[in-house]
Amino acid sequence: MEIAVVGNSDFVIGFRLAGIRKIFDATSSDIESKIQSVLNDKTVAILVVHDDDLRMLSPHMQQTLDDSVEPTVIAIGGKGESTNLRDKIKQAVGVDLWK
Repeated sequence: MEIAVVGNSDFVIGFRLAGIRKIFDATSSDIESKIQSVLNDKTVAILVVHDDDLRMLSPHMQQTLDDSVEPTVIAIGGKGESTNLRDKIKQAVGVDLWK
């Protein structure tokens, strides 16, 4: 299983340097289609997106990503409230690992 990263070139460059192979450089106009292609890829276990990009998606896509267990969607960065990683792990694994 692999990690995929979708976002603008400034966001994905660090992941590329870290050795992540599934990097999708996207603009605000095509980010939703690139995320959909990642959702269709059964080899991806974790999808990383910038929190600001996540907020720009359509409500339907936001709900799809919020409900997604595989791949687990992790939103990082941004200035607003962050996605609760603990809840995402609990949703994916089915157990609260911190208890």
